[in-house]
Amino acid sequence: MSTSQRGLLYEQLSTHVLEQIRRGALRPGDRVPSEMELATQFEVSRITSKRALEVLREAGLVERVRGKGTFVVRNLPDLTGVTVPLKGRVPRPKHEARSVAFVVPDMSEAYGLDLLNAIEERCAEHGAHLVVRRTHGRQSDEEKAVDSLVATGEVDGLIVFPVHGDFYNASLLRQVLDGYPVVLVDRHLSGIPVAAVHTDNVAASRALTSRLLDRGHRHIAFVSPPPVNTSSIEERLEGFRSAFDGRGQAYELTELRSTLPGSTTTESIRADMDVIRAFREEVPAVTAYVACEYNLARMVDRALGGGQVVACFDSPGDSIGGPPYLHVRQNQREMGRRAVDLLLARLRGESVPNLSMVPFELVDAEGN
Repeated sequence: MSTSQRGLLYEQLSTHVLEQIRRGALRPGDRVPSEMELATQFEVSRITSKRALEVLREAGLVERVRGKGTFVVRNLPDLTGVTVPLKGRVPRPKHEARSVAFVVPDMSEAYGLDLLNAIEERCAEHGAHLVVRRTHGRQSDEEKAVDSLVATGEVDGLIVFPVHGDFYNASLLRQVLDGYPVVLVDRHLSGIPVAAVHTDNVAASRALTSRLLDRGHRHIAFVSPPPVNTSSIEERLEGFRSAFDGRGQAYELTELRSTLPGSTTTESIRADMDVIRAFREEVPAVTAYVACEYNLARMVDRALGGGQVVACFDSPGDSIGGPPYLHVRQNQREMGRRAVDLLLARLRGESVPNLSMVPFELVDAEGN
């Protein structure tokens, strides 16, 4: 089955079985092809074929017998005018609430809590139930969460904050290509047609770096984990590079790993701080650092012991001391609200844009 057809996979599989029943190729009491057989025949995932059979069951055309398989019901209803619901989803009564899952690596005061609060509030406004699954930054946990939420039918759609990783999550990609309602937040999957809500990271990083250049810094380093296949880091690095435009010198330190999910140990932090100190000894001209996240900014500050300017994304600060660093403040609340609105629009069958940018602002450190 071609990629261009994937948006109708559930409907196509269900319609195929329906037509076999209609013309008598499958008669009352006959065994229906299994999930595996349908998945192999149509070259789709078992989750897709399972959902297609579930649609037929809910329509009263087939029944499942534990340990034996799926069978055409013996007392078939009148098939005149019977059609399969779009994308294998049985229409709900208008008063029935939707269920939405938010799949997120983790949350902190620096980033994530405001996003969750906004999603929760927006769901409540629309009468939608919210389920939260933390993946602890592990791609394997993200895959399990996506697969289980979809396979059990626990929710109608997913809002996903993808984990950092060298490879895209295969389960998430499969759901997107199969037409399951998904909206991403914070980052997007390059080249994959899925709705995503995030900051214009290129513009934000360019603005942050330009502010340092305007203040007279001519040797500035960008600090991050490896950017491969993490769109937010890739774009922040692109924005950093584009800010120079013939003025100053850009440096890059993009191999730090201690802030990656599952890698935050005392040993890894010490190793990264040693790398930062070695970098300063190698390039002593650098007077300012742009960290792609708050915890890396703290690490640079601690490793170098002052004497340099540090800027970053999402510095929380406090009500008395204010934020410690010049930073980009992402609009998490708008990101969360818009993600819910887009997902509910998808569930209503409306078309939505693939990319939605939310505004940001530059915030100075206290005293600057």
